[in-house]
Amino acid sequence: MVQVLRTGPFGQGNASKKVNEAFSREQPNRGSGVENSGWDKAKMNKKDKSRKWMWGILGTIAALQVYFIQELLAAFALFALGFLAIAVVIGSLYMVHRAWALTVERAAESRHPALVAMRHGIDSVEDLARRPFRRPGSAAAR
Repeated sequence: MVQVLRTGPFGQGNASKKVNEAFSREQPNRGSGVENSGWDKAKMNKKDKSRKWMWGILGTIAALQVYFIQELLAAFALFALGFLAIAVVIGSLYMVHRAWALTVERAAESRHPALVAMRHGIDSVEDLARRPFRRPGSAAAR
């Protein structure tokens, strides 16, 4: 910070010597290309190397995190595809069952002669199945 000494009632005075001393103690502008003998380049190089290590470590951590996130997303996608496949199989089996039930129901209500003959045959087989194998009162085979 530059301090100007005010020696007169309105700030006038010969303060240029103090201003020049204050400017000579400050660090030079980095962009101006002005070199100062007091500027420590070794300290700057050490600071730059530390920054390089810091950014390298942060970059490595970020890359590991991105890889970890990619692995999680890949696992999620595989599980989602697996569950989707299971849901499609179950859904298709349900739709086939409903279609079969509707078809059987409509066939049972139909009056088509072929279906009437088939129902008559099924009824006669059921009657045969209800009859006992032995006549009532016969002795059991030993």
